[in-house]
Amino acid sequence: MIWKRIEGQMSEAMSTGVILTLSGGLQDAYTYFYRGKVYANAQTGNIIIFAHSIMNRSWQTAFRYLMPILAFAAGIYVSEIIRGRYKDNERIHWRQIVVVMEMVLLFAVGFLPRSVDLAANAMVSFVCAMQVEAFRKMKGSAFASTMCIGNLRSATEMLYRYRQTRDRESLEKCLRYYGVILFFAVGAAAGSFLVPLFAEKTIWFSCMFLALAFGIMFVKENQEAVEKD
Repeated sequence: MIWKRIEGQMSEAMSTGVILTLSGGLQDAYTYFYRGKVYANAQTGNIIIFAHSIMNRSWQTAFRYLMPILAFAAGIYVSEIIRGRYKDNERIHWRQIVVVMEMVLLFAVGFLPRSVDLAANAMVSFVCAMQVEAFRKMKGSAFASTMCIGNLRSATEMLYRYRQTRDRESLEKCLRYYGVILFFAVGAAAGSFLVPLFAEKTIWFSCMFLALAFGIMFVKENQEAVEKD
């Protein structure tokens, strides 16, 4: 029995995108509702609060929101390093390396107490950045699994195109994008529901989603060895 890598297709499959989006929504809800109202994915919100804190000379708050911003940038950079080094690897896809790193880091976050929320938020933001950089497409179309603004723009653009042209492909893309937004909301809702029950370990549910995404990027097949005389 061997594991055979599926080049690209599974990393852009609808099933992979949906699972990653559920994970992304849960991550954002986790850091916001449990780790001190800091956004893991929506760095625009963090930048606004950071700038506001600077203007009010609230240095501690400013630092708390600066760290996930810097961690997000670092996650993008590290993801590109991995892509550069492993993009031609025949045994494992570089995106699968990213997913494994995500799972390891998020599993570690589940052990961190509230006293180190700063480190926990930075780690989750780092993971989110790696994910959004590694998984940019779903069924050939650009999408984001950890934020909604680009998906909302694309969905509404496709809706307009469909109304103007009655092009079925535009309608399918429109529904796909709105579906991704819905799944992000479901992931966020799940996070807000699970936080009171599992506290810091809620993030492990995100690890479960990532493990499932990792699994479907492989296909198991039988290979018989053929001996030559």
